[in-house]
Parts: sequence; structure tokens; C-alpha cells
Amino acid sequence: MKKSGLAGVTDKNNYNINFDHPTPDQIFAFIRDEIVGMVLKPGEKIPENQMAEKFGVSRTPVREAIVKLANLGFVEVRPQRGTFVTKLSMPLILEARFIREAIEIAVVSSLAQMDDPSVLHECENILEQQVVAANAQDAMTFQYLDDEFHRALAGATGYSRVSKVIEAEKAHMDRVRNLSLVELTGQYEQVLTQHKAIIKAIKSGSVEDAKAAMGYHMKDVFNILQVAPEQHPEYFI
Repeated sequence: MKKSGLAGVTDKNNYNINFDHPTPDQIFAFIRDEIVGMVLKPGEKIPENQMAEKFGVSRTPVREAIVKLANLGFVEVRPQRGTFVTKLSMPLILEARFIREAIEIAVVSSLAQMDDPSVLHECENILEQQVVAANAQDAMTFQYLDDEFHRALAGATGYSRVSKVIEAEKAHMDRVRNLSLVELTGQYEQVLTQHKAIIKAIKSGSVEDAKAAMGYHMKDVFNILQVAPEQHPEYFI
């Protein structure tokens, strides 16, 4: 199940474009989901002409989508050779986690000092949906909901750019997160437990508890990074 947030391109067997929405955005969302879901593997070539045929469009919107993907670090355009899914970079993943941790901790610190039950209610609803996705072993939906959880927290700060910065920085982490959900046992329950702890800490009004809960959640990527390169060295540079 794809969660691009755009009508038209909603699953891997549906390549219909909804012309009520910008075509490059829909193609971007589809390719990004294919990359994050590891359908398009690190190092794999993405033929622009085949993508254009798949969606029934010219190569222009495909190229626009490719440019956006390249800016986020998902693909690399090699002159005279084509477009390739970037391999996973340990330094970039660790740097992204460092930046995101600092922002996410600032977010929950702010929320712990606010009395905003609406965002906590929203996060609890998302958590319930994550439980359903976890029971179905639906990694892509679970990860989409994970993003929604953090997006809801960031949005409640009232700062419009926070979510955008987090979105840009987490690009290098997304594929490793999805890989861990699929291949490492206990990841679903672990994330759910951590999300519950974050909500509880914010509810308590304790800034220190909120910072500790989010910090623990953000550092969890280290456990994944210890295993993923050993199991799939071909995915890393």
C-alpha cells in the first residue's frame, strides 16, 4: 500500500496519473516509495524512458521527478550513463540522525511545556493504526504512520519549517528503517513501545522525560546499522 498522499499513484500495480495533481509530484512520490520500500534497490538503474512509458507521459515530468529525488539524495544522475538509486552511506545516515535527533528533542521539549491534548490525541490515533499495520506486517504503511506521528508532533510546535527540515534530513534513514522492519525481528513492537513512551512523557509535562524518550527513540538506528551492512554489504558504499 503506497502512501504518497496524492491520488492516482496508490500502489505498485497502479500507474495512472491523476491530472488534478502535478504529474511530476505523483511520479516523484511513486519512485520514492519504490526506493524506500527497497523495490528499487541501491545501485539499480532507473530508465527514464521506461518510467515515461509506465505512466503514459513524456520524459519531461519524469526528469523533473528525478531532479527532486536527486536533491533529496535518493538517486544519482551519471552523465552518459543514466540515473541510479544511490547506495546507502553510513556517514550520511549518521549525520542525518544527529541533526534529526537535535530537532526532535527540541520538539518534544517544547510540547511537554504546552497543554495541547489535541496533538496527543492525534498521536494516539496514529499509534492505533500502527498497531494494525504491525499485525499485518505492512512495513510501508507502518513507516508512513511513523512519519505521520513525528509530523504531528513537529506541526504542534507552530513552526512551519520544522517538519520540512526533518523530512529532508531523514531521506538517508528511510531505506534502512524499512529494511529493519522487514528483516529484524521485534522492530514493530520496539517502535510502538518507544512511541507510547514519548506520548506518556509529553503528557507528564516533564521536559527531561520527554527528551530522554525521544533521544532513546532516535538512537535506535545505531542497532540497525550494526546489522544491515553485514547482511547487505552490496547496498552500502
